[in-house]
Amino acid sequence: MALTQARTMPGVMELLPLDQIAFADMLDTIRRNYERFGFLPIETPAIELSDILLTKSGGETERQVYFVQSTGALDAVAKSEDEKRPELALRFDLTVPLARYVAEHEHDLSFPFRRYQVQRVYRGERAQRGRFREFYQADIDVIGKDALSIRYDAEIPAVIYSVFRDLAIGPFTIWLNNRKIMRGFFEGLGVVDGEQQAQILREVDKLDKRGIAYVQDVLVGEGFNLSNHVVSEILGFVQLRSTSHMDALDLLHTIEKGNPSHRGIANFVQGIAELREVLELIKAFGVPETHYAINLSIARGLDYYTGTVYETMLNEHPQIGSICSGGRYENLASNYTKSKLPGVGISIGATRLFWQLREAKLIGTAQSTVKVLVTNMDEMRLQDYLELATQLRAAGIPTEVVLEGGKLAKQFKYADRAGIRFVLVLGSDEIAKGVVTVKDMRKEDQFEVSRAELVKTLRVELEQAQVMG
Repeated sequence: MALTQARTMPGVMELLPLDQIAFADMLDTIRRNYERFGFLPIETPAIELSDILLTKSGGETERQVYFVQSTGALDAVAKSEDEKRPELALRFDLTVPLARYVAEHEHDLSFPFRRYQVQRVYRGERAQRGRFREFYQADIDVIGKDALSIRYDAEIPAVIYSVFRDLAIGPFTIWLNNRKIMRGFFEGLGVVDGEQQAQILREVDKLDKRGIAYVQDVLVGEGFNLSNHVVSEILGFVQLRSTSHMDALDLLHTIEKGNPSHRGIANFVQGIAELREVLELIKAFGVPETHYAINLSIARGLDYYTGTVYETMLNEHPQIGSICSGGRYENLASNYTKSKLPGVGISIGATRLFWQLREAKLIGTAQSTVKVLVTNMDEMRLQDYLELATQLRAAGIPTEVVLEGGKLAKQFKYADRAGIRFVLVLGSDEIAKGVVTVKDMRKEDQFEVSRAELVKTLRVELEQAQVMG
């Protein structure tokens, strides 16, 4: 019988164990920081009813959805629903399932509801490097009942800063904007149609990726038919940036006073007031001035963002693009409940981020979670080796035992390839002296330690190894 070629489908990230440990460490760092700010974990099913999942989606999203083929197991469900078989689909993000979750459990939740979610999502992306069909997202959202203070918009950058400071992947900037400012500015230029404003925002959001010439050509083209004067005003406005906390406040003051025709426009006035309050509070939340700034080209392409928006960029690696983004929305679950549920949140595309960081050599291979390997020098002493491993595990030291004997050199080679730092040798000489030989694979040296002092010594060595990285 011919063998089937072993291969994964395009668009998935499958890692070797030490890289998987590094990825898990990254997810743990994200979770730890989310919990540090009082966010609570939830999980939602990977499979949702398609009519729930696709309520807000457009045709483009629907073309990327993986529908789940029903099997015989669903026949019983179909019969219980008047022979109507439910159509199912894999979730394509964590926001729509969150909306369903909050609407369904609204009366059991405490508001403001602060949740984090780290799970896989599935999207029918075109297969190419760095684009994934199965990937982890790590989201947080704060959802209010009827209203949600703008103060929560200022807390989000504090969470972003905490996460990426602990990931230690280099200097970064959290760029902020407010879509109300943008919509108000468009109104002042005579562009008052909401859908046209949304389309312009989608094009403006491409400015850093596609460049000024591209956006200008699109906005004066047939799809928009904006005058050269209006396009020039828009492009001049959206290229405004700040460089410090005081510069950001000064920039808002300049925008406010420098556009007299916009002063009576509610969106413009409210957007500036909101962004000013966010900026004043970010500093109080402990975010250094070097790590946040205004960028009026940040718009976020998704239409449901209504106020504050965020994008986070690595200063020395702009080609990677945004590593964390999100914003404020007016009503999360309007399709599922009559309650008004405004919120603010962010998402980290963890799989893509890890892949990009590894490609840019900003993240290395992790150390093995196994800290000690007990070698097998003599099959007759296997019980001694197992007792030694049990002693170490009871002390909280992850330990593996070589269960099948062989040449010691081969066992050392195994430890080296598996990334295990410390190897223990317990032969007849060691047993006679009441000691264990400890070989440090990284330093390529070894020493003897008494059985009574072994745990204490290994703990010290492991702590030093952790400090030294």
